[in-house]
Amino acid sequence: MQAETLKHRIAAGRGDICADLILKNARIINVFTNEIDTADIAISGGQIVGVGEYNGLNETDLHGSYVCPGLIDGHIHIESSMLCGPAFEQAVLPHGTTAVITDPHEISNVAGIDGLEFMMETTKELTLSVYFMLLSCVPATALDESGAVLDAEQLRPYYNNPRILGLAEMMNAYGTVRCDPEIMQKISDCTEAGKLVDGHAPLLSGKDLNAYIAAGVQSDHECSNINEAMEKLRHGQYIMIREGTAAKNMESLLPLFKEPYCERCMLVTDDRHPGDLLHNGHIDYIIRKAVRSGADPVVAIKMATLIPAQYFGLKSHGAIAPGYTADLIIVSDLNHFTVRQVYKNGVLVAEHGKTINPSSLVIDESRFRRVMNSFDMDEITLQDLELHENGENERVICINANELLTDEKIVPFRQHEGTAPGVDPEHQIIKLAVFERHHHSGHVGLGFLGNFNLKHGAVASSIAHDSHNLIVAGDNDADMMLAGNTIRKNKGGLAFVINGQVIAELALPVAGLMSTESAEVVAEKMQTLKDTLIENGITGDIGAFMTLAFVSLPVISKLRLNTYGIVDVEHQKIVPAVF
Repeated sequence: MQAETLKHRIAAGRGDICADLILKNARIINVFTNEIDTADIAISGGQIVGVGEYNGLNETDLHGSYVCPGLIDGHIHIESSMLCGPAFEQAVLPHGTTAVITDPHEISNVAGIDGLEFMMETTKELTLSVYFMLLSCVPATALDESGAVLDAEQLRPYYNNPRILGLAEMMNAYGTVRCDPEIMQKISDCTEAGKLVDGHAPLLSGKDLNAYIAAGVQSDHECSNINEAMEKLRHGQYIMIREGTAAKNMESLLPLFKEPYCERCMLVTDDRHPGDLLHNGHIDYIIRKAVRSGADPVVAIKMATLIPAQYFGLKSHGAIAPGYTADLIIVSDLNHFTVRQVYKNGVLVAEHGKTINPSSLVIDESRFRRVMNSFDMDEITLQDLELHENGENERVICINANELLTDEKIVPFRQHEGTAPGVDPEHQIIKLAVFERHHHSGHVGLGFLGNFNLKHGAVASSIAHDSHNLIVAGDNDADMMLAGNTIRKNKGGLAFVINGQVIAELALPVAGLMSTESAEVVAEKMQTLKDTLIENGITGDIGAFMTLAFVSLPVISKLRLNTYGIVDVEHQKIVPAVF
């Protein structure tokens, strides 16, 4: 900072000169003391220079409205919103989110370093501050088949970029506690650069948890119950309380919205669909839900501002005090927490649900060919869907409402009239397939899915964490084939097919993960898909595509299906679908 700029701020803070902007008669959320102060906020050069009684060159009377620091999402995958950077900004900025820390491992599993570069390039000019955590697990484990493999040497140069805050969720807890050499190198590079290592270790406990944290992993966003969260908290980890589209853990973790626990807990979304962002909100939605459940609103706000700022080392963010960046949101009351206005660096950037100067998307397709042409697979045939395993029993991957964890169910292997072998509509068992789409290998994993509730037809998606191969679920092979081929034709996306007819679809040509259209257009098409699926048996607590997207992720217990077959996650081995 130049001396003249510093002198100007000091003079404005002393009241010797007029500040650029005064927000008068504000009720200020003080996240340091958990109090509500009444004062003016003086802003100069994009920073808060004083809190008290001030006059300015420009003054806005807030008439007692509440002012909070800009909200920070400490862990999100922007790709899971299915929106590119500018459209994502337009969806979240009006809801008070002024900064996000994103892990671009979805697109990087598809396109490698090109995916990381694409995300950094298409977010660098946004009003929204977008920070990154580097990819720890591309692929998630050796027992997966992604579009790229990123090693420590490829990632190392990026630690010099100020937008890179650390190493993203270390999903391979199994490899970490067993000292996998590549993981050890990635963690060492990160810690030597003085940056953070985020965690991802559902249900890890005891001495393995000790070893995982001793390796340098400082947070976790996978806690699904309070006992798990408390064990990790007691061992020194920060807890990221997740409330996304598929995984909703906030209610189970409500005891953490109190002192002293809240001092090491933050609110995150992880994965959130565009309709939820537009209509329900982002971090503001979690605050509203927490308050309805009995949380102190000031504490909830603190967990969405100061705590993530402190954890990630964003020293001038997350609070309303002299010297802090003037990222501010205005709300009328704390119970409904409806965001009226958003200031970024002291400039009004969103008002009444709309961004004032929306950013536009520019893609250099010659530079990002791999991102824009990510499908390399043959057209699917009925023969690809034939089961070649024999036996009397089948192993069913059973999903659970509002959770990512799955259960195992063993049932007799039977043929029911009008369905594929092993499908049992009466007991909510359908067929599942995952097709490799990156390297033209022809690999196909086949299995069975329980509790998905689809009455008839097939759904398909190129969003299949984390390798993002093509996943298809249905009650008959013909519809599954058409659904999968529809995604292939669109270079990615979602589709729903019944009786040989494509009922609804959404093209996602950016790495098979994101649209180039606006949040409103994507949300409308997603809503059509959801409505038709609900009409055909999918209940609202499943979140058909978001839940299906995690069925192939081989690092969350208990069973998953990927291109190699059914994965026993705990033992990291392939087990038969029929035996």
